[in-house]
Amino acid sequence: MINLIAVVIAIASVLAALGHVGYLALLNNAANKRAGGAPIAEYVRSRWAIAGGTTAASLLAWLFTAGPLPMDILAIILAGGSGMVSVKALQSTQAKYRSGG
Repeated sequence: MINLIAVVIAIASVLAALGHVGYLALLNNAANKRAGGAPIAEYVRSRWAIAGGTTAASLLAWLFTAGPLPMDILAIILAGGSGMVSVKALQSTQAKYRSGG
């Protein structure tokens, strides 16, 4: 039962991290196509480390779910933390560049 919970949390964490990576990729693509998009592209470059780190941590947590019970508990903690950081970072980026109209 704990393993199932750990797997679900790990998968949710990976999806959150990949959502952040995908949003940064779309934002970077739009910034590169637009004249004057250099400040946005620079911001996106500064956020890649967070996105990559949370994605790696989420995938590692998912890998931990294949182990015994103590690894499942560690996976829940790691996936929960990286998922929350991913969601907060995504919300922060969206709030910064959300259009008002």
